[in-house]
Amino acid sequence: MSTDGQPHILAIGGGSFLADERGGLRPSPLLRYALDLTGQDRPRVCFLATALGDGDRYLALGYEAFGRLDAEVSHLALFPMPNVEDVRAHLLSQDLIYVFGGSVANLLALWRLHGVDGALREAWERGVVLSGQSAGALCWHVGGNTDSFGPELAPLTDGLGFLPYACGVHYDSEPQRRPLLQRLVGDGTLPAAYAADESVALHYVGTEFVQAVAFRESASAYRVEADGSGGAKETPVAPRLLGGEA
Repeated sequence: MSTDGQPHILAIGGGSFLADERGGLRPSPLLRYALDLTGQDRPRVCFLATALGDGDRYLALGYEAFGRLDAEVSHLALFPMPNVEDVRAHLLSQDLIYVFGGSVANLLALWRLHGVDGALREAWERGVVLSGQSAGALCWHVGGNTDSFGPELAPLTDGLGFLPYACGVHYDSEPQRRPLLQRLVGDGTLPAAYAADESVALHYVGTEFVQAVAFRESASAYRVEADGSGGAKETPVAPRLLGGEA
């Protein structure tokens, strides 16, 4: 749990992991930042690959990547049944919970079916740091846009809503993301949003956005708000540049 006792969420637009020279994954500075938010020397980290169907390959990659950090690593899987006896107790015992990207629509449905949504809210309120990339960033918000239903992005309006904003991920790398988020905010389908380019993360304390962080100088975050005439206005938010690599 975070040593300051505050609820933290780090929503990553993209770039949690970097490929190494042997085709494996290593954690990026964004994950080091997430670990630092716990304030623990050897934090307990649980990752969830629900959005990827808990595939063995993704679980193995998770252990490979998180194993490069000084952390006690576990995972929560829901296929074919929960891999821990008490899902709530396991999540509440963590310092950091990280959620992989994939299908946010499927993730939300399964979490609600198994009561993971309520356990995550309780963990967050108790000071367990929540983080994740793409679907794992969008899920904490009211909504955003998603490719869960096909290659043409669609609105998502039933996120967990821990944060009262919409969220934009992969903002500079997937051409459909930016215009659709602006349209959905402009017409009132979604509330005001924060968006993140690749290599950028959005840091919230409680329900307040406090800063963006990045490990690429040209990357940015954005605030997207309705302009009152059916459109949206976008304001860049300069991220704090993180030094080094995990």
